[in-house]
Amino acid sequence: MSSQRAGSIEDFLRYVRVERRLSVHTEAAYRRDLADFASFLSGHMEWPEWTWSDVDRLDIRSWLGELDGRGLKRSTVARKLSAVRAYYRFLHRTDVVSNNPARLVRTPRKRKELPGYLTQGQTEVLFASLEAYATGDRPLAVRDRAIIEIIYSCGLRLAEVQGLDDADLDLRRGLVKVLGKGDKQRIVPVGARAREAIEDYLSRRSDVSSRGSLAGAGRPLFISRRGTRISRRQIQRSVGAWLAWAAEGEGLSVHALRHTFATHMLDEGADLMAVKELLGHSSLSTTRIYTHTSRERLVKAYRQAHPRAD
Repeated sequence: MSSQRAGSIEDFLRYVRVERRLSVHTEAAYRRDLADFASFLSGHMEWPEWTWSDVDRLDIRSWLGELDGRGLKRSTVARKLSAVRAYYRFLHRTDVVSNNPARLVRTPRKRKELPGYLTQGQTEVLFASLEAYATGDRPLAVRDRAIIEIIYSCGLRLAEVQGLDDADLDLRRGLVKVLGKGDKQRIVPVGARAREAIEDYLSRRSDVSSRGSLAGAGRPLFISRRGTRISRRQIQRSVGAWLAWAAEGEGLSVHALRHTFATHMLDEGADLMAVKELLGHSSLSTTRIYTHTSRERLVKAYRQAHPRAD
């Protein structure tokens, strides 16, 4: 790197250290990211004595494309672009460059990763095992079975199932009132198997905890051993253990049950808009990721089964 280009980077790093008083970790990250950017430009520019004024928006976008080709996470690429933006703001403010080419470069969108989910076979094994294990002498297992059943039956988020009160549930009509993101309420049907599991749990709820009052308005549906509302951490731990058993090595979280609900619904021909409403999504594009999951599965099944697929 030429002394002039390196000197400008050192001036910027001195600025963030002395005037902005950023942490040594941030300064070190800026140094690495700008060195990466300068190294790319040294091979990309048409002449060796290029200056920071010679760099334009297309050069920066070319660098982002090269970073994407390395397989870096979108968050890492966004951080590197942020460093270049901050650097060019400094260069423009100190009159080293006459314009800021990084100003109009957009942060790359994050890839929408296909969510993890249980196959139909894994789901059947999970619920058969839960039903066999959740007996009268295991009240916590009875509770956990009810939690897993309602998450899968209704496609609930972790916070939504944790926040359920008795008053939200209408077992006779098979409906549950859910408070979703942004305090938006929705009414979701509850399947027969989930209703059965919840009724079993409610008949044994006093065995989960004999402490605390289980009466009154706002009574939590799912409780801990102390008689208080079950915590999100407790749900994650209990449900996570069952998912780890059902899908060993896949590292599925509680949210995988919600993904499984959506995937299985679409696999069986459910309308995309209906699934959107059941999940409480504000945008249809969020729901469409599950069509990708189903499509991937169909392609895989085709390639494995069709005699002339390859």
